Amino acid sequence: MLAELQEIKARLCLNSTTSHQPPSQDKPWTPKSERQKTGRSSGAQPGHKGKTLKMVEHPDEVVTLPVTGHCGCGQAWDTVTVSDELARQVLDLPEIRLHAVEYRAQVKVCPTCHHREQASFPAHVPGQVQYGACIHGLAVYLNVVHFVPLKRTANILEAVCGTTISDGTIALSLNVAAERLTDFETELKSALLNAPILHADETGSKVNGKLAWMHVVSCKQLTLYGHHEQRGYAALKNMDVLPQFQGTVVHDAWSTYFQLPAQHALCNAHLLREWRHLAEEHGQIWAGELRSAMQLVYHEHKAGTLTSEGKAAFLDRFDMLVQAGLDVNPPAEPIPEQRGRVKQTRGRNLALRCQRHREAILRFLDDQQVPFDNNQAERDIRMACVKRKVSGGFRSAKGSMNFCRIRSYTSTLHKQGTSIWRGLVSIFRGDIIMPNFS
Repeated sequence: MLAELQEIKARLCLNSTTSHQPPSQDKPWTPKSERQKTGRSSGAQPGHKGKTLKMVEHPDEVVTLPVTGHCGCGQAWDTVTVSDELARQVLDLPEIRLHAVEYRAQVKVCPTCHHREQASFPAHVPGQVQYGACIHGLAVYLNVVHFVPLKRTANILEAVCGTTISDGTIALSLNVAAERLTDFETELKSALLNAPILHADETGSKVNGKLAWMHVVSCKQLTLYGHHEQRGYAALKNMDVLPQFQGTVVHDAWSTYFQLPAQHALCNAHLLREWRHLAEEHGQIWAGELRSAMQLVYHEHKAGTLTSEGKAAFLDRFDMLVQAGLDVNPPAEPIPEQRGRVKQTRGRNLALRCQRHREAILRFLDDQQVPFDNNQAERDIRMACVKRKVSGGFRSAKGSMNFCRIRSYTSTLHKQGTSIWRGLVSIFRGDIIMPNFS
């Protein structure tokens, strides 16, 4: 009973600093930070390139303010020459309204044979009346990039542009954008296969009220999202990248990833939080010492001051502390007539993971390209959690697929410093701005 009580109390103390729990689920007080103090003041540091409002060189409109009336001596200001001018500028949006362009295709009849000939309409004018590329791009921008639900997107467009757009029209914009980005996704997958290191993560995302999963495979310059009803290998196979990838995959030790043919590197930020929980809530000294040793060797490695002797000493200490963790957490006794594996304590499971996946945990020490953590994928998948809070899940599997493909495009553009807005508008103009895949 005491052991069960301790386990329950420890579970209640879990937060984003001691487990996989996201910071959004933490209690109101500020959690402890893993960052080490640098002694620098908060805010921008010396040399930071700031952003401030500046006057434009060529204003669109100039309003001259004349000096009128009379001077105190009686001289009329209208008769005095201007000696100088002081300028102030107001930067604002012009009035936003729909710009209607009417295309008139000429029709001519040959006076000789009476053949009737008509000029062709442009490809982007297929119907009698349609919205242009900017309206479609803005609808997709609001819904996919900023997670504004369909109804609210329609309300914003009505308030700003003065036009009433239905949910169906916005859904059509998403369908068209996703269809036209098919070639982009194909090239994106090929580029990811050629990357030396990829990051992977997943999070829950509902479709029509049922739990599904959003997956991400990314690197510094590229992002691929996928949505699947399963969390495991079937989802990775459907994305068609990781099952063929031969480089290094950085992940959080989810068992499915170990089925991949790639090399593995584990997220040590997750381990630091789990070691902290064991040390603070369960009083396991080995976990606290291993956490401190890992932090020290990471900062030495990052600063370039880690020597071969220091690295060897850390590896010996790592093995010693992991073994101490196994000794402190002996295997649980099998329960008679119980099928399957016997449930082990949290401490033993963590020590076993450190022992079994030692090479993947410490790969960052041997390969300079391998990062210490999986923050790249964590940042890329965070938007799915924000969407879940702001606008909930998806109405259909097709809607989730559309969202993931468009979001892959906008995220990749953002990483490469290309305007997302220009990219979305280019989709509907038929000249898609492609990111750099090399």
